[in-house]
Amino acid sequence: MTAEKERLQDTKWKNWGPYVSNRQWGNVREDYSPNGNAWNFTNHNNAESYAYRWGEEGIAGISDVKQIFCFSFSFWNKKDKMIKERFFGLSNPQGNHGEDIKEIFYYLDNTPTHSYMKMVYKYPINEFPYDELVAENGRRSKKEPEYELFDTGIFDNDEYFDIFIEYCKADHNDILARVTICNRSQHEAPILVAPTVWFRNNWKWGYNTYKGEINASENGSINIGHDSISIKKFYSRNTNAQSVFCDNETNNAKLYGTPSAENSYFKDGINHFITHQANTINPEKKGTKASLLIDEIIGSRESKVFEFRLCPDEADEPFENFDEIFNTRQAEAEDFYKEVQNDTVNEDERNVQRQAFAGLLWNKQFYHYNIGKWLKGDPNFEAPRNFNEYVRNTEWNHLHNKDIISMPDKWEYPWYATWDLAFHCVPFSIIDAEFAKGQLLLLTKEWYMHPNGQLPAYEWNMSDVNPPVHAWSCFRVFKIDEKNNGKPDLLFLEKVFQKLLLNFTWWVNRKDKNGKNIFGGGFLGLDNIGAFDRNMELKDGQHLEQADGTSWMAMYALNMMRIAMELAQYYQVYEDMAIKFFEHYLYIAEAMENLGEGTKGLWNEEDGFFYDVLQLGNGDSVSLKLRTIVGLIPMFAVEIVDHHLLEKMPNFRSRMEWILKNKPELTKLVSHWDEEGQGRKHLMSILRKNRLTKVLTRMLDENEFLSSYGIRAMSKVYEENPFVFSVHGKENIVYYTPAESDSRMFGGNSNWRGPIWFPINFLIVESLQRFHFYYGNSLKVEFPTGSGDKRNLDEVAQNISKRLCSIFLKDEHGQRAFNGGNPKFNYDEHFRDYITFFEYFHGDNGRGVGASHQTGWTATVAKLIKPRLTF
Repeated sequence: MTAEKERLQDTKWKNWGPYVSNRQWGNVREDYSPNGNAWNFTNHNNAESYAYRWGEEGIAGISDVKQIFCFSFSFWNKKDKMIKERFFGLSNPQGNHGEDIKEIFYYLDNTPTHSYMKMVYKYPINEFPYDELVAENGRRSKKEPEYELFDTGIFDNDEYFDIFIEYCKADHNDILARVTICNRSQHEAPILVAPTVWFRNNWKWGYNTYKGEINASENGSINIGHDSISIKKFYSRNTNAQSVFCDNETNNAKLYGTPSAENSYFKDGINHFITHQANTINPEKKGTKASLLIDEIIGSRESKVFEFRLCPDEADEPFENFDEIFNTRQAEAEDFYKEVQNDTVNEDERNVQRQAFAGLLWNKQFYHYNIGKWLKGDPNFEAPRNFNEYVRNTEWNHLHNKDIISMPDKWEYPWYATWDLAFHCVPFSIIDAEFAKGQLLLLTKEWYMHPNGQLPAYEWNMSDVNPPVHAWSCFRVFKIDEKNNGKPDLLFLEKVFQKLLLNFTWWVNRKDKNGKNIFGGGFLGLDNIGAFDRNMELKDGQHLEQADGTSWMAMYALNMMRIAMELAQYYQVYEDMAIKFFEHYLYIAEAMENLGEGTKGLWNEEDGFFYDVLQLGNGDSVSLKLRTIVGLIPMFAVEIVDHHLLEKMPNFRSRMEWILKNKPELTKLVSHWDEEGQGRKHLMSILRKNRLTKVLTRMLDENEFLSSYGIRAMSKVYEENPFVFSVHGKENIVYYTPAESDSRMFGGNSNWRGPIWFPINFLIVESLQRFHFYYGNSLKVEFPTGSGDKRNLDEVAQNISKRLCSIFLKDEHGQRAFNGGNPKFNYDEHFRDYITFFEYFHGDNGRGVGASHQTGWTATVAKLIKPRLTF
């Protein structure tokens, strides 16, 4: 067993980690405005002066698991108007495509216990173009691309610093930090390095008065005094570093023009002292925030190293074994990933996979949100809510989150999203299955899950409805964990199954509008995929029957059936639950045929595709014949059951036989259940062979869904021939848009009208593998459509997987598609092997779009690179 695997047995090794957000401003949690304008109540410009209520932010920040104490790095190039204390980006109203970070950094390495971590930040030597980025993006329309930091030309002459930030742990509460700054320019350049420690402000709200103190020590180190923190000393190897102190308190005079207490040194005190030589630091050298200032000039093409240590005890020689510890932890990280990647031989694939894992681990965050307190305000900090107008999350008064959670992106999405997290957990299970299982269980806890059974969506609207993929993820994680550890974690599976019963019931009771097994749910995570907002309240009794909502529920029923069947191998009582979900699946499949009315269904025989259907108030219906991934999602409702498993479940098998005999109208919907496939397997799928082939004909057509980089979210036919539909007297026109969105339907920072999204593609690949597991070589399809080349479904799945991986891997010209043809990113030795895992990708050329560090669900590429499990 590797040293890192041994550490995973001891939870204390995770007490400290990269749990500090990249952005705390602009979040709903910090919004105490009367009008719900979260983007303006806290923003980048006032962040330096505002003490947050619910969490902290910083560059490469670490903290304890309760985020009482934080550490991060700040830098100053002597030209910027402020020190680089946090990453800069545009708010949603500022960006022509919504919120967008305007920095360049890469997550390079991390281990599950955070015993070793590494990232690199590219900091311009010349003045950071804050105003230019705001102005130019504000000028641009939604039809134009975003104006990025690189576009300003600030990197043209290599006038930037590569700042490598590394951490390792000597022990679970003894942390070493090393910063290597490389001047890539042709000229020497000054830089100020300011490692910073501070306490999260949990004392000013009126619940307790205790706060720790940070003060200077005689030997130039910094003392950390707090009853709940084991770390007591902060050392710098550079003994000439100047220690400066202030308090993590809001500068009310600056922000609001209100009087401040005398002799107060506010959160922005260190910044103002550095940039304006202001008298804003505490001369008594104490406070709740402190930095060590190291002023250096770095020569052309030269590097300098800066070393620091946070430890529990005073040490005469804190750096005596510093290099040895770092070397050991780096070697242990290599050993750990060598074992993880033992079946991945291609060096470029290993690099991409390891950075995907690194991004997952760096994107962990301390997430704190007590909605009850947030809604009513604190004893010392009122919340002027106007409940006569819209106030977010009022129905989630029970929710109290205070945990380490995997974030989609700690800058653009620094809050958990339920269906995102389900995908995160699959690659997480490869390197840390206990964390993956813990995350999936966490969202089902009573302080997360609503009493009615709904899972929280995300903080902008906890009541939004995400696709119900939690059960799918739980079973995938369970099977990966079983394979890696040699035994099934039945306790985990049983625990999560019980809670998912509540969630499934919520779906049945709340999202089946007419009680006929046809499900809506609104946008269902797909934002602007429709011709109109699918959350919109329609008039005159109209309502939308969603092909994706109903298919997701068919998939959910099959997932629950499969979990119950697994548990029934050990506890016979679960056979009854397996039967229940099997029958429920059949009813959903039947409803998709006729919408419960005996007339039209979601399947369009003429087009060979599934569509949403708009039910009119007079009983008529209109098929919304817009070809999108909504019509591909029915493929996900597929399950393969080995015959030997049925033989172990006599009650389930007898009930199946009764249904086959007495309800032929239902059993005809289950593809070949009574016909054993390859290897005595049984198939359950909404898509019978004929329909599956028709859907695949569309999906595998390069003129429609099939891209060189995966499956598009919308058919390319709408590029020249847009879809037009009128609702409420308004004409809605939908074009295929392969990259940035041209609609602000859901804020404008995501697009489901053409790009390639990894979560859907990942499920497509898995579904094709399942179908092949049943059909084998007896089913081959034309791939690509029109080519005359026939492939079995496993070959199709492998090919789509390779297309997805090719977004990140070097092609024959040395280019990586996600870089969008940028020659510096593709060929410069200081960029070419660094990977960013974007939110989604251009449907035609694979360019990365959206959140640039959306390593969460895009990290499923790490699973695609790793040889798959057998279903």
